[in-house]
Amino acid sequence: MRTRGFLRRSSAALAVSAVLSLLATACSGGDAATGTPSPSGKAGKGESAEIALPPAHAGFDYQLGAPYPPPAGVSVVARDHTERPAPGIYNICYVNAFQAQPGAEKEWDADLLLRDGSGEVVMDEEWGEAMLDVRTAAKRERIARKVNTWIDACAAKGYRAVDPDNYDSYTRAPRGLLTADDAKAFLSLLAAHAHAKGLAIGQKNTAELAPFRKEVGADFAVVEECGQYDECGDYTAAFGDHVIVIEYTGQGMERACEGWGDRISVVRRDLDLVARGHEGHHYETCDGIG
Repeated sequence: MRTRGFLRRSSAALAVSAVLSLLATACSGGDAATGTPSPSGKAGKGESAEIALPPAHAGFDYQLGAPYPPPAGVSVVARDHTERPAPGIYNICYVNAFQAQPGAEKEWDADLLLRDGSGEVVMDEEWGEAMLDVRTAAKRERIARKVNTWIDACAAKGYRAVDPDNYDSYTRAPRGLLTADDAKAFLSLLAAHAHAKGLAIGQKNTAELAPFRKEVGADFAVVEECGQYDECGDYTAAFGDHVIVIEYTGQGMERACEGWGDRISVVRRDLDLVARGHEGHHYETCDGIG
């Protein structure tokens, strides 16, 4: 389960985001249109015509905490890769791609865990997750082989797309230990495999890398709190209307709906992503609480 946007914003991360965003704009030559998915909702140039993107501006629910029958009007749902997809609608399959699940470090070869100068495993302390070492091509290939088994399972279960989390792990690693180029290179491997399996692939958060979505092969964006942090336009500039937004606060929801609610999918969920019918569950669209 992930609700990363609300808890992950630090001044350091935002500073990195701002600098890289300026660099990305310079590198892209300011032509955001080259990275916009086709209006047909199919994957872009160089990708399989059989790959369908999540429908733009569709009713969406974010069910990483536990699966439950989607609310009325929902035609796109995201669930963990260990769960079955919801019948009759578009399903996005969540995988934790750049970090190990809490307590799952031993499921990875020791040399694939990112280590600091003292040889200690680098942890994402907020979530208790070991970061994966995507610094070399050889290690990226080995990590991808494991993640790709989850992607294969997503395809076999009937999911239409995959949502690989923690693309932004390099912003939380000790300074200089991981780079944006490392992250892009690894996501490119996952994108190629997902496309080969007939799945679309999303970019999770990481606004500063949105201008590179075509380079890495990302088809759409799954974004936490772009309304809260005034980043929604960064994603639509790169992905057009193929952006799915999850907000966790009333203020963020209001901003996202006012600025973008007539173009892209926007939903507010509770931080723990509690299943419907259980205490703490909150589900809200721009049209009201569901």
